[in-house]
Amino acid sequence: MLETLQQTAFVQDIIILAKPALFNLYFALASIPMGFPFAVLLALGKDSQNRLISLSSRGYIYAFRGSPLFVQFFMCYSIMLALNQTLWKPWGIDHIMLHPLFLGPFVLVLNTSAYAAEIFYGALKTVSKGEVEAALSCGMSRWNVFRTVTWPNMLRLAWPAYTNEMVFLFHATTLVYFTLPVINDQKDLMNKASELFERDYNVFLHFSVAALYFLLISILIFWLAGLMQKHLNRHITGVKVRLFFKPRYLR
Repeated sequence: MLETLQQTAFVQDIIILAKPALFNLYFALASIPMGFPFAVLLALGKDSQNRLISLSSRGYIYAFRGSPLFVQFFMCYSIMLALNQTLWKPWGIDHIMLHPLFLGPFVLVLNTSAYAAEIFYGALKTVSKGEVEAALSCGMSRWNVFRTVTWPNMLRLAWPAYTNEMVFLFHATTLVYFTLPVINDQKDLMNKASELFERDYNVFLHFSVAALYFLLISILIFWLAGLMQKHLNRHITGVKVRLFFKPRYLR
């Protein structure tokens, strides 16, 4: 009887937490496509020969990597709130600029672009200089060199680390509704699990189901990123590395 009740409660939690999981997924899906190109621009800016561009990119990356995401949410919301009466409300967009569905992805983009930029910058510095010089010696323009040599190599080298950053970003979506106001019933996994916990104090059930959703979605992200990794390395597909032991006693 007790096991049946526990199973029923587990299934009910899975159903109840399905909608909140979509909010976490939305924040991640809205942030990654916008954060990716911004991070690439920051990485190129940091590597730029122009001192002003390089220092600006380095300063941005240092500021957002050196401060907690929790504080960044509070600071951005405070700035947006301070500009509400003078800027957003006269334009009639205050309901958009202060809405968590806009402000959440906005802050996440600012944060993840700084971390991803450092990943792409490291990969950019790892690209073989010999390949770049060989392409230039063939008469290719710098844009063609970047498009055919630097960009694919940089992306291939950075992708495993960037995959981890995408998963970390998805986990960081739990901070959105901990710092921003909850509108109507727009609650994410952790907020809804906390609400269910306050009803019956069953910490193991509700937060375990929330953790299960995080685990399943993280596995999905890893799987999709793995498909992309195979695509980036499609030129070496089928090459198998074999270890063998064959001593040579006579030369």
